[in-house]
Amino acid sequence: MSTTAAQLLTERLGLTDEELLQILDADPLSVLAGELEHKPQLRLLLALTEEPAEQVGVPTLRRWVRTAGPAGRPVDLLVRRDFGAFEDALGTLQARGLVVRRTP
Repeated sequence: MSTTAAQLLTERLGLTDEELLQILDADPLSVLAGELEHKPQLRLLLALTEEPAEQVGVPTLRRWVRTAGPAGRPVDLLVRRDFGAFEDALGTLQARGLVVRRTP
């Protein structure tokens, strides 16, 4: 994994630098130096988000990450490092698409 992989994930999901660091449990120097090969969550998240990014498009995926769904906001799942719940949320996105409801 390289800095390019981290950049791809950041761009694909619209993550802030702080969010990326929390998700990868990394420090800024490790990211800048490209020392992420020991971070399996980077490879996992790139693989998990590849098909949804193609299916719904990157702009929709970025919006979805910040939209509250049945399990909460996907970005919050990532920051908590609850990758299983994030994967489930991606499955819901792929099955139902992006559903935005107004609260009364």
